[in-house]
Amino acid sequence: MEEDGIEKNFLAKHQTRETADLFMALIMHLLRHDTGRAAVVLPDGFLFGEGVKTTLKRELLEEFNLHTIVRLPKGVFAPYTSIATNILFFEKGGPTQDLWFFEHPYPEGYKSYSRSKPLTIEEFNREKAWWGGPQRKGRKTTEHAWKVSAKDLVARNYNLDCKNPHEVAVELGDPDELMAEYQEITRQLQAAQQALKTELLAALKATSGEAA
Repeated sequence: MEEDGIEKNFLAKHQTRETADLFMALIMHLLRHDTGRAAVVLPDGFLFGEGVKTTLKRELLEEFNLHTIVRLPKGVFAPYTSIATNILFFEKGGPTQDLWFFEHPYPEGYKSYSRSKPLTIEEFNREKAWWGGPQRKGRKTTEHAWKVSAKDLVARNYNLDCKNPHEVAVELGDPDELMAEYQEITRQLQAAQQALKTELLAALKATSGEAA
């Protein structure tokens, strides 16, 4: 959050004290016409946020070609923050037709990043292989990549927080069945505890008899 008054240096439609929003507005303003391009790291909140964020996202789609968002997992900036972040790739000279998303996966065996296990540049080889060169030709939908049209994004009121449609949905099951299963597991656990208690008592008695 910026100090009060900083926002007065921006256009009225972009005035906010939110640092990320002001940062984004400045980058968009500074990009050279037809040749300017940028890659900006922003938190998830920018994707689904409203207000000034919606204004900026509308301008991104109408005046720029927002062609790719790489969705990074949580922990990339650990231990400083665990907030999930994204890399937005865009260039001057829109409008946007389609927006590609690429969900960056954890390396095999990882559940999160940390100071001792940080994100490495080599991990982006997967994105490089998929990218399609300078013209981004030949991109394909994969388990990590999907495409959303600008029309659909407008219909979502510029909410760019689009989830991976290829993720396997977790079936939680019927609540009554889950409760019955839980109760049965509890019953079995109690029976096992009672059996263990009986065995321990028997062992203690046997030990006491030997000592006598």
